Amino acid sequence: MRKVQLMGVAIVLTSLGVTGFATITSATSTTSSLATTTSTPTTTTTVIANLACATKTVATWSLVRQANETVSVSVNALDIGAMGPAATAGYGGILLFGTTAPAKFSSIVATLQGEALSKHSMLVMTDQEGGGVERLTNLVATLPWAQTMGKNLSDAQITSEGRRVGASMKAAGINTDLAPVLDVDGRAQEPGAANPDGYRSFSGVPSKAASDGVAFLNGLRSAHITSVVKHFPGLGHATGNTDYGPAATLPWATLKTTGLVPFQAAINDGVTAVMLSNATIPGFTSLPSSISPNVIQYLRQHMGFTGLIVTDVLSAGALSLIHLGVPAASVKALEAGADLVLAGSPASPAASLHLALLTSNAIQKAVTSGALSQATLDAAAAQVLASENPSLIC
Repeated sequence: MRKVQLMGVAIVLTSLGVTGFATITSATSTTSSLATTTSTPTTTTTVIANLACATKTVATWSLVRQANETVSVSVNALDIGAMGPAATAGYGGILLFGTTAPAKFSSIVATLQGEALSKHSMLVMTDQEGGGVERLTNLVATLPWAQTMGKNLSDAQITSEGRRVGASMKAAGINTDLAPVLDVDGRAQEPGAANPDGYRSFSGVPSKAASDGVAFLNGLRSAHITSVVKHFPGLGHATGNTDYGPAATLPWATLKTTGLVPFQAAINDGVTAVMLSNATIPGFTSLPSSISPNVIQYLRQHMGFTGLIVTDVLSAGALSLIHLGVPAASVKALEAGADLVLAGSPASPAASLHLALLTSNAIQKAVTSGALSQATLDAAAAQVLASENPSLIC
């Protein structure tokens, strides 16, 4: 059993947050000087009750249903109509790629949500960061690069931009933005094989990246969009882009006073979802962060995060070039303590659905063999369900 602070309330937790609803022990605030905002995050009691209900619910599910809940299916937005099987199988999320949405996109998404098992909504996710990382631009509002916003806009204006883009996402049926990027990197560079960040980062100053990132996520939250901050514990000045191959972050001793600062600010502000990077961390872990127990344990135990932990895409070169395919990497990620596994842009809807099936089968096999504990899978599925459905009723 461990004790962490969640949004100003001390909570006794077991099994890394999934049973974190157990006992409220005090009202001692841990908010640091890193970030304060005027937004009102979801109340602690609501979050705790929702996770309690999700935990109770997934305990009644079959192993197949539990495994599917931890898997996201990737699809080009133009092919969203082919995702009926993903909804009826109970996969936890749909990750959208592509810059163009088809006609009647929102009604197609609504139909899919209506087909979801037990009417539990899926996470419908995309990367709407701004600048050169934007999706579905014929439906979703565009915005500048994060670095451009950081240099030219106040925090209030950045919040307004987040609210504006969030409202357009909500209208389209998208409920989750894999943004903002909280990496600390002030280089005026287009992201590419040598640099995953550059313009994607609000600032090279940790406190500035923190305040601007929190401002953006508050705008998304005010539009009722779940914000997934990334790429924990910080990719700023990494040796390369993990989409292309293995890369390392700055040394751990450096990250603790730089890269971690915006993430702690977001956690203090009540962010409910964090994405892990696929980079290794000199002095801390030789594994890609998405499959590293050390990284996830630090996020849970030392930083007090009790929400949804999402992997970066496990089809990335950082994993494939060390001979880990998506199914095997997904098992390792869940074993390490992640909750939802992602794959990259698919060749076709059929290929994406097949990969999701292979991934779910690998997770099930890991449970039946004892490599992945049933309790760990239960915990992950509950986190996904609670994030998808913030108002569960038990």
